[in-house]
Amino acid sequence: MTGRETSPLGVAVVSFNTREILQRCLASVVAARPCEAVVVDNGSTDGSVELVRHTFPSVRLIVNECNVGYGAAANQALVSAAASAVLLLNSDTVLAPTALSALEAYLSAHPRAAVVGPRLANVDGSLQRSTYPFPSAGDALLGESGLHLLVRRVPVLRERLLRTWSHDVARPVPWVLGAALAIRREPFEAVGGFDEAFFMYGEEVDLCRRLREAGFETHFAPVTTVLHLGGASTAIAGRDVRREFLVSERRYMLRHESRRAARRLLAVMHAIVRARLARERLRRWIAGGRPDLDRAIAGWEALLAERGLWRP
Repeated sequence: MTGRETSPLGVAVVSFNTREILQRCLASVVAARPCEAVVVDNGSTDGSVELVRHTFPSVRLIVNECNVGYGAAANQALVSAAASAVLLLNSDTVLAPTALSALEAYLSAHPRAAVVGPRLANVDGSLQRSTYPFPSAGDALLGESGLHLLVRRVPVLRERLLRTWSHDVARPVPWVLGAALAIRREPFEAVGGFDEAFFMYGEEVDLCRRLREAGFETHFAPVTTVLHLGGASTAIAGRDVRREFLVSERRYMLRHESRRAARRLLAVMHAIVRARLARERLRRWIAGGRPDLDRAIAGWEALLAERGLWRP
């Protein structure tokens, strides 16, 4: 660690039962030399806490007895930090050695940017798209139906849409994926941090919306690339994950948009769920019955049966 100065950025990692990938993440964090590093563990039972204590003694550890949700844990991390800006990471990310210096320089040059999302990459090095418009019925139809895959094939349309553009230049955007967020603490605290009502999914969307309403900006800046495995910290599966996503979408719409807009989005999502249920039933009929398809069908049917999910 000699011969290099520490970055003025702090790093915070939220972890839940991701011991093996957490080790790789923290090794990259320590190599990037932040001014401080903290891990908030959400009640892991896989040895994650012991890993941090024994292998990364320079990392401050906050241990929750149970899973309090991503937003609540992130708030704990940001409140405990002394740095004026903190890179908040999922535990399934890996930093480049120069990531912190690149993000700090960008924040310094863009004082209105309260949140900056770096370029994200998949394990194979390919781009992981991370910029999106705020939720709406139109965007839900584009993203959840798969129409965006067709748009990517049409260059004149591809670069016009946040879901499909090349992610090759820095720019203000509505919101960025929460896997890696460089957050300026002062505006973060001014809007009250993450809304802890968002247990999983949607907390970064809501934060960026409230920051925009307070006069701040969210930027995408490909000044560094962060490897993101994706989904590794999701310890609930199938129907529960889809339900949490729908709950967060509904909560966001009712908080920030009109009931009419919320009704339109929920109608689109309902139609998409029904279409996926029909697809799985057809696949089961063709296959002559399969346990995995039975489980998938039961999951979609249970979602449709929760009438409260679909009412604004």
